[in-house]
Amino acid sequence: MRSFPIGRTALVTALIAAAAGLSGATAPATASSASGAVRDVCPTARPGQVRCLAKVRTDRHGGRGVRDLAAPPAGYGPADLRSAYDLPATGGANQTVAVVDAGDAANAEADLAVYRDTYGLPACTTANGCFRKVNQAGQPSPLPDDQGWSVEIALDLDMVSAACPDCHILLVEADDAGYGPMAAAVDTAAALGATEISNSYGGGDYNGVDQYAASYRHPGVAVVASSGDSGYGNPSAPAEYPSVVAVGGTSLRRADNARGWSESAWSASGTGCSAYLAKPAWQHDPNCPNRMIADIAAVADPDTGLAVYETGQATGWIVVGGTSASSPLVAGIIALAGNPDRYPDASYFYAHADQLHDIVTGASSGIDCGGDYLCTALPGYDGLTGNGTPNGIAAF
Repeated sequence: MRSFPIGRTALVTALIAAAAGLSGATAPATASSASGAVRDVCPTARPGQVRCLAKVRTDRHGGRGVRDLAAPPAGYGPADLRSAYDLPATGGANQTVAVVDAGDAANAEADLAVYRDTYGLPACTTANGCFRKVNQAGQPSPLPDDQGWSVEIALDLDMVSAACPDCHILLVEADDAGYGPMAAAVDTAAALGATEISNSYGGGDYNGVDQYAASYRHPGVAVVASSGDSGYGNPSAPAEYPSVVAVGGTSLRRADNARGWSESAWSASGTGCSAYLAKPAWQHDPNCPNRMIADIAAVADPDTGLAVYETGQATGWIVVGGTSASSPLVAGIIALAGNPDRYPDASYFYAHADQLHDIVTGASSGIDCGGDYLCTALPGYDGLTGNGTPNGIAAF
């Protein structure tokens, strides 16, 4: 493996931060789909805001309504994910997974009902106490204006449902995509009893990035965030906060092998070395002197994307990817295992990496790092996929 001197790595990350992160702007996206038929769900973030990381396939349309699984929607469904990651079908009934998003999705509960009904998952509604939607202050009204995140919200709710059908779900809608409102929504989620909190959004690494770090640190609560969809370069906040589990992305395909699946690093999976946040004591990779992301990974490539149902921005069944998918999926798996207190940070995954699928193929479409683990999937830890992907719940 080629190694870069520490000084060079630090310089590269500082230059990346200077170019893309000083104002808190999100790093520019790179090509994310071999098909090219992909668009970003959310608009470009303005200074001081984050951006959701969902990417929707524009060549897959499945119509509205509950589907007959003899002809299932395009994209992977819950049974596929259970098979790929060897997940139990039950568990997590005492867990509440919160998803934090910007703005309202008026059809969120109704769309979630179609997804769950299609795949035979138990109902999760306001009426039965499983589902709850609140504003960033924790109240059912007034809800914020639509910020164009409704596909992101549907993806989050569907992925939590796929991973943990028995979990309760809390949707916290921030007033807008500003760092402050999003952080306030995370605090609200914790105050309302969430045991896991998923954050499928990010902004760049910049001087002062730790301003909102305390909102993403809640003892006894597992806080999870997408690593980003721009490949190797400027790391993403909140994923880079040391109290957060940073979730990268993979390409997941059926295979004729013992697992039944093959998995490689998604070329756009976010990875990078922070120029500003110190390295946690539990992280020991050699060529990044500060906090490195990601910590763990799961399916995110839109070309091997997930079936999602949404009728606000979309027309029903769509195929969605991005690390916006892998974050709520991993949050749901943590809930499925039922041990959120293990995650004051991501150290548990580093101590149990041998119980994950080690991803050893794939490279970043971002800045070239010469084949180093910073941007290339290699045996053991690498930035694109962290310590690996779920292999049952033993590592959770």
